[in-house]
Amino acid sequence: PHIPLAPGRLSAHTARARALPSRAMRIYTKTGDGGESSLYTGRRAPKDQAVFEALGDVDEANCAVGSARTAVLEAARGRRREEVGSQEDTSEAPAALAELAEQLSVVQSRLLDVGSAVATPLGEASEYKAARAAFSDGQAAVLEGWIDALDARLPPLVTFILPGGGVAAAALHMARGVCRRAERRVVTLAREGKVEEAVGVYLNRLSDYLFTAARAAAQDCGEEELTYQKPKQG
Repeated sequence: PHIPLAPGRLSAHTARARALPSRAMRIYTKTGDGGESSLYTGRRAPKDQAVFEALGDVDEANCAVGSARTAVLEAARGRRREEVGSQEDTSEAPAALAELAEQLSVVQSRLLDVGSAVATPLGEASEYKAARAAFSDGQAAVLEGWIDALDARLPPLVTFILPGGGVAAAALHMARGVCRRAERRVVTLAREGKVEEAVGVYLNRLSDYLFTAARAAAQDCGEEELTYQKPKQG
């Protein structure tokens, strides 16, 4: 079942699991073996419905962001190791990468909130559950602030950037692509009035952030960005 987490509170499932002896905790429940799953509203539905497609893509986006965050942290550690054996002052790069990793951690939590909102279709949930799973429309502004700060230290964008620019940057570009797919799924639900528009806005802004973060990661890792090249004539 897809159960949203309220800030600062454990889900009922997690609370029960922590209260049980470790031998009683189960990863599998078998309730979905028939091809159906439950929404936070309690309604069971086939797993190939649009709402579960959206939930799956949001979950995949979170996995991609987590993978990118791991790559960014590894890059930060690598830059610190370089400092030890070099006279070059690169102290700002590891700090910038560590800050980027912290932002990505916040993003992962917000993507869980996105999943909570998607799993609580508007018009189906009780007032209590709808309020608990509501997505804050101020979260996109947080991303915009991060984008502006990153963009201020990057060279001007004068041509198309190709995914790449080192392991960390490439991982962020991959996360951006998955995020775009999740957004397309959510847009369908928003058009039907089942999800708040703020959710789609956040995912749209998130892909912009991930693009800018990829550029910043390439710069902080000392990697060269790949740019689009027109085909040679003749």
